[in-house]
Amino acid sequence: MTTLTAEQITRENVAAACQLAVEPHQKDFVAPVAVSLAEAYTQPEVAWPRLILRDGEPVAFVMGAFDPDAEFDFFRCGIWRLNVGAGVQGRGYGRFAVETVLAEARRRGQRTATVLWLPAEGGPEDFYLKLGFRPTGQTHHGEVVGRIDL
Repeated sequence: MTTLTAEQITRENVAAACQLAVEPHQKDFVAPVAVSLAEAYTQPEVAWPRLILRDGEPVAFVMGAFDPDAEFDFFRCGIWRLNVGAGVQGRGYGRFAVETVLAEARRRGQRTATVLWLPAEGGPEDFYLKLGFRPTGQTHHGEVVGRIDL
């Protein structure tokens, strides 16, 4: 039986996290994990990075964000990054990663969460729509703002 877990980034697993790479055609849609961790390092009170493991092996990375004072409402609670490893997509790891962030949002008393995506062929829009996110009509730097009720 496969076991999925979401782990904090530590000195023991940071190198493995940084080695996670998406499929080559997805590189225009999401920053590398190392960039996300650098951003998390500069905003530790907001960023919530997690390494997703399948039976102890890294398969994905997700970074939630929780900033009740953010200027834009869509940055107050949501998903900043999702990287599912090349060769292991389509197995539920992305869904598990998103659900992990949404569970943390609920634990913090949030009622909605957001995600932004670039509306382009090969992008993650269909994935987020299948999970229940709906476009709000807002955009930010060309990205669609999606929201889900918790």
